[in-house]
Amino acid sequence: MCLRTLRPLAAALLVLLSACSGGEKEATEAALLADAPRVNPATAGGIIGRVSFEGTPPENPKVKLSGDPLCNAHPNGMAFENYVVTDGGLDNVFVYVKDGLGNYRFDAPAEPVKLDQQGCRYVPHVLGVQVGQSVEISNSDETMHNVHAVPTVNREVNIGQHVKDQKDIHTFTTAEVMVPLKCDLHPWMHAYLGVVAHPYYAVTTDGGKFELKNLPPGTYTIEAWHEKAGTQAQQVKIDSKATRGVTFTFKSAAAH
Repeated sequence: MCLRTLRPLAAALLVLLSACSGGEKEATEAALLADAPRVNPATAGGIIGRVSFEGTPPENPKVKLSGDPLCNAHPNGMAFENYVVTDGGLDNVFVYVKDGLGNYRFDAPAEPVKLDQQGCRYVPHVLGVQVGQSVEISNSDETMHNVHAVPTVNREVNIGQHVKDQKDIHTFTTAEVMVPLKCDLHPWMHAYLGVVAHPYYAVTTDGGKFELKNLPPGTYTIEAWHEKAGTQAQQVKIDSKATRGVTFTFKSAAAH
């Protein structure tokens, strides 16, 4: 057989082998996913915790509302949400299981996580979502916004929302803590999104409170992230059907 005939045959064989290899990989991944264990609610426990702040928190600077008269509907002005402290508890802290879950399987929730723009600020300021779960982004303002996500490992996205009540959907495909969100039209607008591969995350509220439910027995690394105060982590053991109390304490510079 001549060389001219062999070349297209060899190319076809390479394509066939590549397709078979890809198919085998997908089949292997599907089999591993099907065999992955599910959490047994009968033995699951949980964590009830609080993030506190020791000392006097830094004063949140005022926002200079300029350039868009439709953002000036704040009679007392607007301040950044860098530190939200109530009764000694620090809100807007993202708390999640960083390590220890092994190969448990978790389906992405069908219900989307919602992010809104109200009064030229993001609501909520900090939120979490599971990998593969939709994020529904709304504009409740009478002015134009854009939601610009600038992740490190996920795909960058920039969604323009030109009219009031516009809604868009985006899905993040890779775990990442945290993904910054900003509005390029209103530079004071910022939010932070934690993307995790499981449902064990929470954002502190009501004076630093959080809860992680339905955790299988095991030993976990729990991390608390705050946009200005940094991160803290601790190891927590959850016994069968047990609920553990966990506390984190962030300190002001004067308290160190």
